[in-house]
This record gives sequence, structure tokens and C-alpha cells, in this order.
Amino acid sequence: MTEIVPATRRGFLRTSFAALGAAIGTPALAFAAPGQSGVLAAARAGLAQAGGRVAHSDVVGVADFSQPSCTPRFHLVDLAGGKVESLLVAHGRGSDPDHSGWLRRFSNDLGSAATSEGRYLTGEYYTGQHGRSMRLQGLDPTNDNAYARAIVVHAAWYVSPQMASEHGILGRSEGCFAVSQADLGQVLDRLGRDRLIVATKL
Repeated sequence: MTEIVPATRRGFLRTSFAALGAAIGTPALAFAAPGQSGVLAAARAGLAQAGGRVAHSDVVGVADFSQPSCTPRFHLVDLAGGKVESLLVAHGRGSDPDHSGWLRRFSNDLGSAATSEGRYLTGEYYTGQHGRSMRLQGLDPTNDNAYARAIVVHAAWYVSPQMASEHGILGRSEGCFAVSQADLGQVLDRLGRDRLIVATKL
């Protein structure tokens, strides 16, 4: 769930993002990112740290929460081809209590509604309140409550290019990796079971 951003705040956010873009000579929704090499390095490091717990190492998901929610920051990394496809993803409301569009903190606590940092193993598909979804298992002390917290991959109405363009931010999840309905199919199909997702700040 997410609340609607008040009209006055939406205008402020659009102006702020536009001003920032003008100041740095880029479009309003373009921000400096670590680049493909940094994302590839994060994917490889995550696999190395996971050891034998990840059965398939061809594709890794990397969520770079150093970027604002209006930017494509969920990266599907094809390690065989060295290619990266970047999509929108929401963060948890507990990580951004002011709904600024920026992840302020990670948390693994039950009831925190926050995004947890760390490596996740993708699990089975199921159909729940958000439709087709994928369960996740946290592999690190920083996210080992993921299954108990029902942190999953699912689609949400508040994640879309239109939402990012109109409001300057996406809505917030309860800590789940919420993607757009248009992107859900490829995220689930390309990751599948027993692959890795890394949530971090690059």
C-alpha cells in the first residue's frame, strides 16, 4: 500500500527534480549512477560471497538503493553476455518515512516495513494479494528475516514510468521488491528459482 502524494508536494517534487536536472545539465529524471561496470561487479561479488547456495549464476538481480525511486535502479545482469537491463523498483516505507523518494535506512526488523540490505535467494512462484509473486530467502544477517516478513517480488500499481514522471517518486512497499506490472513477467521469468538478488547501495 501507499498513500497518494498531495498535489502541493507533487508540484514541489517535480520542481525540485527539474531544478536538479537543470543544474547538472541532465534531464529531470536522470541521475548519476555507478554505471554498468559497478553493477556487474556487485553481481559477481554477490555470487562469490554466496558460494554454493545459488544454483544458477547466469542472471543476477542488483537493486541499487543509492538512487532515487524515480530512476531505473533494479538491474537484471546477464553475466554471460555482460549486459544490464534496468527497471523501476520501489523501496519500503519504513526506509523512507518522509516519502522523499530516497532510501534513508535499511532494516531487517519484523514490522519495520523497511527494505533489507543483503543477498536474497529467489524461491517459488505463488499467487497472493498482489497477484503473481516470487518468494525470497535472505542469505545474510541483515536480511535473514525476509521469509518471515513475507518480503517478495511482486507488481504494484504505484510503480510505473508514468508515476515517476508525474510525481517525481514511486510509491512505497512494505519492504518488498515491487516492480511495474509491465516488468513483472520478465523479472520473474529471467530470475526464476535459485538465482541471486543483491540489495545494496553502490
